[in-house]
Amino acid sequence: MRPPPPLLLTMLVLAAARPGCEPAWGPEGGCPGSAGSDSATCVDLQLQSCSDVAYNRTAFPTPLQHRSRAAVESSSEYVLLSVLHHLLEGQCNPDLRLLGCAVLAPRCEGGRVRRPCRHVCGALREACQPAFDAIDMAWPYFLDCGRYFSGPEEDCYDPLEKLRGGLDIEEALPSSHPHTFIQFTHHSYAQMVRVLKRTAARCAHISKTYSIGRSFDGRDLLVIEFSSRPGQHELMEPEVKLIGNIHGNEVAGREMLIYLAQYLCSEYLLGNPRIQRLLNTTRIHLLPSMNPDGYEVAAAEGAGYNGWTSGRQNAQNLDLNRNFPDLTSEYYRLASVRGARSDHIAIPQHYWWGKVAPETKAIMKWMRTIPFVLSASLHGGDLVVSYPFDFSKHPQEEKMFSPTPDEKMFKLLARAYADVHPMMMDRSENRCGGNFLKRGSIINGADWYSFTGGMSDFNYLHSNCFEITVELGCVKFPPEEALYTIWQHNKEPLLNFMEMVHRGIKGMVMDKFGKPVKNARILVKGIRHDITTAPDGDYWRLLPPGAHIVIAQAPGYSKVIKKVIIPARMKRAGRVDFILQPLRTGPQKFLPGSRRGWPGEEPQEPDQDPLGARRQPTTGGSKPWWWSYFTSLGQHQPRWLLKY
Repeated sequence: MRPPPPLLLTMLVLAAARPGCEPAWGPEGGCPGSAGSDSATCVDLQLQSCSDVAYNRTAFPTPLQHRSRAAVESSSEYVLLSVLHHLLEGQCNPDLRLLGCAVLAPRCEGGRVRRPCRHVCGALREACQPAFDAIDMAWPYFLDCGRYFSGPEEDCYDPLEKLRGGLDIEEALPSSHPHTFIQFTHHSYAQMVRVLKRTAARCAHISKTYSIGRSFDGRDLLVIEFSSRPGQHELMEPEVKLIGNIHGNEVAGREMLIYLAQYLCSEYLLGNPRIQRLLNTTRIHLLPSMNPDGYEVAAAEGAGYNGWTSGRQNAQNLDLNRNFPDLTSEYYRLASVRGARSDHIAIPQHYWWGKVAPETKAIMKWMRTIPFVLSASLHGGDLVVSYPFDFSKHPQEEKMFSPTPDEKMFKLLARAYADVHPMMMDRSENRCGGNFLKRGSIINGADWYSFTGGMSDFNYLHSNCFEITVELGCVKFPPEEALYTIWQHNKEPLLNFMEMVHRGIKGMVMDKFGKPVKNARILVKGIRHDITTAPDGDYWRLLPPGAHIVIAQAPGYSKVIKKVIIPARMKRAGRVDFILQPLRTGPQKFLPGSRRGWPGEEPQEPDQDPLGARRQPTTGGSKPWWWSYFTSLGQHQPRWLLKY
């Protein structure tokens, strides 16, 4: 497994400090010619960023005349490959990295070097050129399709062949079924584990399984994740989690997430651009069953026979969605105290004196480990999407509208699911959940019915994560023949909801030396709920469209204020970075609401759109937004990255 990538800023500085060969550089002018298919001494391929290519032997010198592994790893071309994913916001990954590896670590077989195919390079360049144009960056010279690639007549190979790799023999589906086949049946615990592990094996380059802990009866709480680099958090790549079967007898969510895992894998391999874009820009975690012990109790009775509550609770007879700390009561107390923080509320000590389920502990530990941004809990028993708060502002009121400070955003998240669900939008008064029709099939949780210890409230008040609750239907344990229809109703809502993680703003908070500032606070004027930066200094702030005043601050630094405007149709998070100055340098002198840009960038008028400005081509010979990193922090300037 590759170690976590260095910080984007550090990588960019390295790329600037270690320029590679480029046309018209150096006293001799130009670069050495590329290597052909001549005889060569094959050696083991040991480059970490190229460890997942479809071959394991390479040769030196490379087409760029690197004569050792160390020379490749210290080259600006190699470092650039590792940061392009972040610069391009996940687009064309891992395709672009694999293409670059074909040049930086040429394939060696039987004592000869094979060159990658020109048509593969050409197709990828055509597909990825808009991403480079969006950040005003030149196509890397070492990916010149005519110079470093060859045609089929020269025995070229497809450097992206592994992206279409199939299952291992022992993991293969029956020959009568295509690889895209999904079996719409109920899955026992053992069957669920086999399907998830088989799916992860089939899509090993974008998926893996892991356990977040064990249930009371010892069953693994198995998660399958999808990411361009499974197993690690990537800078500014938001994290999403979907959790099913928190109540053991509410099984539709469990099956939907099993099907979703198979669907994401198959569609990625088939080249579905929407799914590839989603998985290349988002880290998705699916926990189909949070309560596997309760499921076994419900499944023993079978679909159509289990009672309304049989198997609902875990093996300790605990309702897991009432077992989280009650932070909502503390929030209501703090909200009335001027100046008191009412976010990231600590877990009270007395909570641990009670009975805490191992499943609940596992979720809380999971949330501390990964900086989740968005989440959904899938339930059954009605047809509606609810959102926090679930506990009433006045405890004696069983039904009372009790909004969070992010009421507008939560309504957008709920509607992202409900508005594309055909049955939630069905206007028939006799349909399941008909009493929610006038509300658009969404509701504030406490306005439906009030309860404490819920997982959604805990997510919002203890972490940066926004979680909604989806009730998938009035039948908690639907018959097998209904599962395909339920999947068809929920496939688009699930995808649409996950894509909502890219709404609002994201960015880095750093000090003047480019060092990330962890746990910095991101405040939005008018919304009394702050979020904090992750350990690497990155953050994500879900926000509805409109104008917002955003403030970044951390102990020992002066605050920075920016005005951001989020257009109504904007579907990709705007990049808003903050560079904090130590307090000893004096306060920042700028007007509230004005926008401070990147180092060296000219100030802009407050009414300009700062999110769109970054993505626009430069004019008048000015440098793109990312160039200031090189000019301010690096001695060398890799001008081959510039288009002009």
